[in-house]
Amino acid sequence: MQLLESTGTPYCVVGETSNLLFDSRGLRGVIVRIAARMSGISFDGRDVVVKAGTSVPELARAAGAKGLSGIEHTVGIPGTLGGLVIMNGGSQRKGIGSSVAWVRYVDRVGTLIELSREDCEFSYRSSALQRLGGVVTEVGLRLDRGNTDEIEAEMDEIVASRQARFPEDAPNCGSTFLSNPAMYSSVGPPGKAIDDAGLRGTQIGGAQISPKHSNFINNVGGATSDDVLALVGLVRGAVLERTGFRMDAEARYVSPDGKVTAAHTVSDDRAASPGTSMTPIHPK
Repeated sequence: MQLLESTGTPYCVVGETSNLLFDSRGLRGVIVRIAARMSGISFDGRDVVVKAGTSVPELARAAGAKGLSGIEHTVGIPGTLGGLVIMNGGSQRKGIGSSVAWVRYVDRVGTLIELSREDCEFSYRSSALQRLGGVVTEVGLRLDRGNTDEIEAEMDEIVASRQARFPEDAPNCGSTFLSNPAMYSSVGPPGKAIDDAGLRGTQIGGAQISPKHSNFINNVGGATSDDVLALVGLVRGAVLERTGFRMDAEARYVSPDGKVTAAHTVSDDRAASPGTSMTPIHPK
């Protein structure tokens, strides 16, 4: 980190990249990958210390086998714990932040810092770590005691539900849009809002709103980042016009210089520029 910062080298820190949309022009810099070589789980009663590169489903299953509850909702998320904590990711409108006791990370100049849960400022799919930058190295969790059989049965149900509802036949960045709690109560989840706008199956270039679940954008062949961003912009505009809600993206866009931003901010910027419109193909 110190070397990259001191030389001004562009870089991007990633885990499994499951929610990242890389610019089709590539990355003119260094990718710092936090994965299997930086994984490990240590149990001490209800307290669990986990290295940032640990697989999220592996962690959920290991905790369940110990009779520890609280992170069952993460069992189907294909990523590493570091990225999940930064995003305060989860499912069923839950977030990993509620189970976090502390986070250790290395800042941009190489200093190891420990943050409490309060320091992390967790909110829905957000945390202070997103603006602090640096690399999460280790996370302390405080879980609840539960019944192993019940925990494992719940996780099996979650995985089966995800497999039945979510597209697995084409590459995608996972859930494209955040499930805004304010919108949820009156309009419903993003997938329903997109369906109600008549956009299920709509395609731009090689990117298509999944016919199986509208909150996923699939690469159905040769999709570029521009194709995906154009669909993000189309959906945001249509849902805003119909409901008055602006749906923010959960998917993250990685620019050629390594900057990571919410995909909708890039699609909004491009929509405001002349000569960037693309014609969508609507399903028959």
